[in-house]
This record gives sequence, structure tokens and C-alpha cells, in this order.
Amino acid sequence: MDMKVLVAEKIADGGIELLEKAGYEVDVRLELTPDELIAAIPEYEALIVRSTTQATREVIEAGAKLKIVGRAGVGIDNVDVTAATERGIIVCNAPTSNIVSACEQTFALMLACARRTAQANQSMKEHKWDRGKFSGNELYQKTLAIVGLGRIGALVAKRAQAFDMNLVGYDPYATPEHAADMGVTLYENIDDVLPLADFICVHLPKTKETIGMFGPDQFAKMKDGVYVVNTARGGIYNIEALADAIKSGKVAGAGIDVYEKEPCLDSPLHELDQVILTPHLGASTKEAQARAGIQIAEYVCLGLEGKMVPTAVNVALVPDDVMTAVKPFIEASQATGVILAQLAAMPIESLTVKVYGGLAKNDVTILGTAALRGIFSLSSDDSVNFVNANYIAEQRGVSVKVEKSPVQSEYANKVTFEALAGSQVVEISITTSGPDEVLRIVSVLNYKLDLIPGKYIFIQKYVDKPGQLGLIGTIMGKANINISTMEVGVRDEKTRMALILMNVDEPVPAAVRDEIKEAVGVTEGWFIQL
Repeated sequence: MDMKVLVAEKIADGGIELLEKAGYEVDVRLELTPDELIAAIPEYEALIVRSTTQATREVIEAGAKLKIVGRAGVGIDNVDVTAATERGIIVCNAPTSNIVSACEQTFALMLACARRTAQANQSMKEHKWDRGKFSGNELYQKTLAIVGLGRIGALVAKRAQAFDMNLVGYDPYATPEHAADMGVTLYENIDDVLPLADFICVHLPKTKETIGMFGPDQFAKMKDGVYVVNTARGGIYNIEALADAIKSGKVAGAGIDVYEKEPCLDSPLHELDQVILTPHLGASTKEAQARAGIQIAEYVCLGLEGKMVPTAVNVALVPDDVMTAVKPFIEASQATGVILAQLAAMPIESLTVKVYGGLAKNDVTILGTAALRGIFSLSSDDSVNFVNANYIAEQRGVSVKVEKSPVQSEYANKVTFEALAGSQVVEISITTSGPDEVLRIVSVLNYKLDLIPGKYIFIQKYVDKPGQLGLIGTIMGKANINISTMEVGVRDEKTRMALILMNVDEPVPAAVRDEIKEAVGVTEGWFIQL
């Protein structure tokens, strides 16, 4: 039966079309009450929301089939991530969909405050001509303090350079080198930045540390006549303290787009002429809404396909540069896990992931998670994904260790997986090649070979002597089973044992396997299905 997606808030038509083209049944049901959502959700594998619909614990727990919740926007305040994680449900968002729009809104407010644009417009609408009253300030060669140097902060820095502004910044998670690449001088302490700035903008998430981050003490440290802008999250500026700073003249003007409680219809700022207020318009562009709908549809498709979702918030975050490096090995590691589980005669007790070459310079933890997902996909009644794979491993007592060595072997990048199953150690080494980064198995059970795996893999271990391959081919031919590709592992000279891997076009029946075992003297054999 086709999987179903519930779209509870309006998203771009392109997102709906993408989901339908991928083969999913999409129901757009807007303005559901909480009770109606709880009643409806058991039918669906995916839920897409924006900012209004609340995906509460009750909704999550009612979603018996639910695999993924997608938020078509940046924040995930309206989704109970803890409840979703407990049930192995992916929660993802579209964090880059509105970054250009939010950046441009920052400059819209900055310029409007500095040039008093909104106030002059209101005066003109009152049929007045007060040129002298609305004298403002230039951005040219002023110092802009950017607090938060993530994606939006980086875009602001790039555009501020076009105004020939001096850039300083604060971000406890940014390195001086990263800031320097943006043209920003980074300071370790926010208090060192405040006295330098003619303009201040914040681009921070809503956390315990950032709420109320700018209070009376911080405003006191600012330069007289500073302009402040907030297009990030409401509450980062203490509103009462900001209002007092404006009244005293410390702050010349403020542009506020976000509020601690929304909608915000009244506050100490509403009465102040120096403040420009907008109703959370940072993402309110046609382009941003289209990107959000399409991006979240793409990520939901990935989640329903069991693939890695780049923006999953309940999976350890993989930075963009690291994801670029490890992405080709994620699906390859998952496929390797599936093979490991079928090679092991007993349940796997531990997994060691050894990474060699340039790939080892990155955080490759996700490759262990991917392999676990493959291992458990064959032995778990529940859906196994990147959210719950490590949890399942912990519950089953399966330990995971990652080792890295930047030294290259015969391959630029190689990953070796060693699984302990009882007294048996099962080993597979992989690499990728070509423009499409195709998975190549380069070692199985310590036998060197080179094979691009297909859907069905027939593996046989036997004493190497003349005629063995001919016997295998003859028996397979009699059974009308085509061998599409084949690779023989380098044999052990002491034992004269060889390992053959064959990609076959269809499953190999048990009777055929028994006949080959008898004819060739196979000591161990496996039929693997990916």
C-alpha cells in the first residue's frame, strides 16, 4: 500500500507535486483542530507543518505509522522532538529556505531605521513635507556587529561589505579563521563587541542562553546612538530594557521583526517613534515560501525512503562541509551493514569502523550509524532509521567504535567494517569510485577483490584448484541463473582457500546451493540480498 503524507498547513504547490511524483498519496487538510489532527494522524507515514500546527506528544504517539515530521521553515518549536525521538520518528526542517529573505529583511530594517523611512512615509501620508525632521545616517564605513555567524550571519556579512562597513562579530561556536573568511573580526566576549558597534544585528537560535541576552547591562555598554535589529527570535533583546535605552537616547533606533509571544499586538515598543515593527516577515517572500515547501518535500521523501535526511534535528548534526565529504559513504555503509548481518552466523555483538585516507579527517560517526541501520533492518520489526539505530544498538548491547587513520591505503578513501558475532569476526572493506561515487567492495573476510555489488550476491568459499569455477558456472547455467559479474578473492596460500563473489540476476535456490557445495567442496557459502 502506498505511503501517505498529511500536509497540515499550506506549502508551495511545487512541494505537493514533488511528493506526488515520488509516488506518495498526499492529503492537504488545513486548519485541523488538535483533536482532529490526533484522530487523523494514525493513517499517515509523514506529517508536514509550518508554524501554527502543533505536533505535540499526543499527536506523535497517535501516529502509529509515522516515520517523519517535516517543518516547512527554520524553527521546530511546534514539534515535540523528544517524543518523536523516543519513537524513532525523524524530525526535520528547511533551515536554508529563508536565509536570503531573512538577510534582506535585516538590511531593510537597518536602512529604514538609519534613514527613518517608515516615519517619513507616515509624515508624507499626512500631507506634510518635513525634510529636516527626518535626517538620518549612512551605513558607509560604519561598524556593524553581527552576533551569530551562521548561514544568515554569513550572508549579512557578505552584503555589508558592499556598503563598505567595518565588520565585527561574536559567536562562541565560530573560529577566528571562519570569521575571517567572512571579513569579520571575531571577539571572544560579547561585552568587547558592544562598545564598537554603530549597528547591531542578531542571528541566533532561541535557547536558554540567548533569551534576554541583551538586557540593561548590555545596552549600557553600547555606543551612544547605536541602531539595533532583530530578525532572529523574539526575546533575545529584553524589550523593557530596549525601550528604556531608546527613551534615554542610548539607542537611536530599532528594527524588530520577531517577538517573544506572537502575534504581538502591544508592547513598550509600540509607542516609540524610533522603532520600526514588522509582523515576523523575515521568511515572508514568495521565493522563501516556495523553497521551504520544495525543500521539506525533498527531505520527507528521503526520510520515507529510509535515507539520511540532512536537516534531521534529532540526528547528530553533520555540518555541510563534512556532509559533502561523507555523503557518498553513508548509503554504502548502510548497504555494508545489510551484508554484514547476512554473513554473520550469530547476532552481531560489536562493530568497529576503520576509516582510512582523506575521509578520516572528518567526523565520520554517521557511518557507524548507517551501518547499524543496515544491520538491524533485517532483524527489527520496527522501522530502523538514523534516529533510532544507535538506540537499538544500545538496547541490544551492541557496541560501536570508530577508528581513523589519514594514511592512505591502496585507495584514496577506504572504510573497513569489522563485526564480532560470537567467535566469528566478519570483515568488509569498501570504497567508492567514479563521478557517481559507486560503492565498491574491496575486501570480504580479508580476501581482497573488487566488486560493485548488485541486488543479489552469491558468495562461496572453497579450496582453489583447477575446474572449480567451471563447475560452479555449469551448475548455475543448468539452473538458468545468470552470473552478471564475478570476482575471485586473492586466495590464502597456506590453506589454498579462495572466495568468489558473484552478482546474479535472481535468487539462488537452496537446492542449487547444495549442489554447488557438494560438487565444489564449499566450506562456507552465503546468499546475500540487498
